[in-house]
Amino acid sequence: MRTLISRSIIMGMFFSLVLTVLLATLFFLTFPLQDWLQLWESTFWNIPFVLIVLLISLIFGATVGFMIGVFGQNQLEAIEKGLFNLDVPKTDKTIRYDGPLDDVDHVIQRIGQVQGFIQEQTKRTQRLISERIENQQEKMEEVIAQERNRLARELHDSVSQELFAASMLVSAINEMMISDQNQTKKPLKQVETMIQQAQLEMRALLLHLRPIALNDNSLKQGMEQLLQELKQKVPINMDWKVDDVTLGSGVEDHLFRILQESVSNTLRHAKATSIDILLVKREYAVILRVMDDGVGFDVTEKQSSSYGLHNMSERAAEIGAKLKVVSVPNKGTRLEVRVPIMEAEGDEGD
Repeated sequence: MRTLISRSIIMGMFFSLVLTVLLATLFFLTFPLQDWLQLWESTFWNIPFVLIVLLISLIFGATVGFMIGVFGQNQLEAIEKGLFNLDVPKTDKTIRYDGPLDDVDHVIQRIGQVQGFIQEQTKRTQRLISERIENQQEKMEEVIAQERNRLARELHDSVSQELFAASMLVSAINEMMISDQNQTKKPLKQVETMIQQAQLEMRALLLHLRPIALNDNSLKQGMEQLLQELKQKVPINMDWKVDDVTLGSGVEDHLFRILQESVSNTLRHAKATSIDILLVKREYAVILRVMDDGVGFDVTEKQSSSYGLHNMSERAAEIGAKLKVVSVPNKGTRLEVRVPIMEAEGDEGD
């Protein structure tokens, strides 16, 4: 914005100077001077008259240019404000312009129309997702759920139990070795760590194969049930703060699946010691945030190759949400989903 004012001042001074030169030329062509030195010799407050004329011209041009620049800046700020509010679901407010320019008013009106269109499309998308979730083929879902549960039970009863027993056995052997077999303690400790990591990954795979469904529970109840179960089974410190928010069934289901995918990825890859989960409602949005203190990763590389990130991005896009992932190597990862709260069509007519 400062560049606009600076340019306006420079242009004002330039055009004022040009106008002064043109008027002076016309004047002297009409009333020619006998001696041009008189322009320099004639003084006012000991300043040559010609310099005073040039100085007044530059000051006038700078003043006019500054006023034009400030005016133009105000119009641009009005347009910028309208553009900034495009993705803000302020359903109770419209973008307005109280300035004097009809052209800017027309632009603001067009921005308002685009904002309304975006909000309407977001409402329709969320409604369609809810309808699609509610109208899914029950028989197919039942068959898929039964098969997943069967696989999950088999994995839990065989591999998971064996890993747990092996971990306990290695821990016992590690405690019995005191002095004469110190050289074997380090590799045994590594084996123990590897088995514990394998068991952790198995928990994450079980979360994929046997996902907890919301059913008739609220989003808050479903999240707390999932996190309580995981907290009892995984050696990671888990903290959460979950507000009781109400969204469409499809939107809640997608948010819940994103949480499952994010936590599963953390358990499998992050090597984290703690996970923090937050679900809060702000003025016009619901925010889901998952943070860990793990090894982190390169977001640019992962976005093109990670199925989990791609899946979460698609789910967020389907409900009109914004998904943002920030990760710093050896510092941790933060995933945030911001879902706009749209009024149902039935509420608008009340």
